[in-house]
Amino acid sequence: MEFCKMNGAGNDFIIIDNRNGDIPESKWPEIAKIVCERHLSVGADGLMVVENPDGDADFKMLFYNSDGSMGEMCGNGARCICRYGYEHGIAGETQTIETTAGIVTGERIDKLHYRVRLNDPSIVRLDLTVHINDMPYLCSYVELGNPGIPHVVVEIPDLEIYPHHKLFNLGRSLRYHPEFPKGANINFYEFKGKDLLYERTYERGVEDFTYACGTGTGSLVTVLTLKGLVSGNSVRVQMQGGELIIDAEQEHGQIKNLYLTGPTNMVLKGTLTDDALQL
Repeated sequence: MEFCKMNGAGNDFIIIDNRNGDIPESKWPEIAKIVCERHLSVGADGLMVVENPDGDADFKMLFYNSDGSMGEMCGNGARCICRYGYEHGIAGETQTIETTAGIVTGERIDKLHYRVRLNDPSIVRLDLTVHINDMPYLCSYVELGNPGIPHVVVEIPDLEIYPHHKLFNLGRSLRYHPEFPKGANINFYEFKGKDLLYERTYERGVEDFTYACGTGTGSLVTVLTLKGLVSGNSVRVQMQGGELIIDAEQEHGQIKNLYLTGPTNMVLKGTLTDDALQL
């Protein structure tokens, strides 16, 4: 089975073209769990499958987390798969992609950089308080797309030097908090300057911190734009894997257009020969 591995700001993915329909959809969750295991196989945050579209899009993207669960969409994954689509002749410099959360449009900026229009926020709760071990935490909640990708946004002062084990435990507790019945990706942030943020994301499905999260970064800037704390124009968000740029266009108190721009990296191409795969 041919594959390639890519990353977008450190968020890494395995991509497989299944437009010929050789592998039934029922097998992908187990395949994702096997090939995304870093110590036993290729290793990645998630698996993306290229399928023929149901409608007029250039292609369909199925996204699976490393634990085999299906994700609604992935922003950094969408940027990577746009590059894959362009370089493999599936789509042009601008393209449309079917995802579980709705249509995503992508644009090639240059060889390495791609821009995608993320799904519109379908649910936004700017101010809510949740308690972890009797400690209150002020949060915001955003879902992108429909069905929505759930994100929680939490400010943590001095995030870059915050003890990792404490942040991990807090992220895991919030991810499973009953206030968020779908579970959630937890996006911690701190301000570094005007329209400049630092972010760490604990991702459901990965059940750990990832180097970047595109939809999480879009959700973070959505919240801060609506609160008037950032401009919404070319907001820079730094994270372990690099820097992403978000443009959030506001209209009548709502975000109507949300764009994610950042780097992609084609790491390797090859053939999966993992003996654990029963295909």
